[in-house]
Amino acid sequence: MKDRFYLVREKAVPEVLLKVFEAKQSIASDHMTVGQAVKKAGISRSSFYKYQNDIVPFHENAKGTTITFVMQMKDEPGLLSDVLRVIADSRGNILTIHQAIPLGEVATLTISVEIPPEEGDVEEMLSEIKAKPGVRDLKILGRE
Repeated sequence: MKDRFYLVREKAVPEVLLKVFEAKQSIASDHMTVGQAVKKAGISRSSFYKYQNDIVPFHENAKGTTITFVMQMKDEPGLLSDVLRVIADSRGNILTIHQAIPLGEVATLTISVEIPPEEGDVEEMLSEIKAKPGVRDLKILGRE
């Protein structure tokens, strides 16, 4: 199933998502623990963990989007090359890439990619990577 993204005005966003975003900001800028941040925001820990990856800020004046994602994939020849080809075809600029030593024939990779605003589609790129045989999991860690 393809992830879909929407741009909505703040007034249309459910309050719980805004409070999750507030807690995320407190953790990042004030170095609070999750417990402290959710208490300050007035939400439960379960709400925070349920929605933490579902709300990110939209930077209207950003020159490009940088995303960092982590993925698990089978340790098989050519699969990483296929993933990198998808990124290149999306006009992505790889900023960092880290692959852990495979355990049980599964490797964990963390990749940061910059996508210029006038180039490729991040949603399409990630969906194409997820669809590759051998890619088991892909999660976005952050977006700038």
